[in-house]
Amino acid sequence: MPFAQRELRWGLACGIGPDGHWHGWFDVQVHADALRRLGPHPDQPTAEVIGPSPPGRWHAAAARRALNWPRPAESSK
Repeated sequence: MPFAQRELRWGLACGIGPDGHWHGWFDVQVHADALRRLGPHPDQPTAEVIGPSPPGRWHAAAARRALNWPRPAESSK
């Protein structure tokens, strides 16, 4: 792993969603200095936007997939 344990923080939140099922969310944070070793920081030209944004429909499709994942198993009757 490219990071030392002291450079990472993570957490888990879970609870019952509006559909009555349990849901969990992971939060992973990496210290900025650790990321700089890998290169993604504003001082590098590749960290800047160099082209047009993807079409809005890509965001909409990703949001739909995120809301439906994981898809609950269909119950057979």
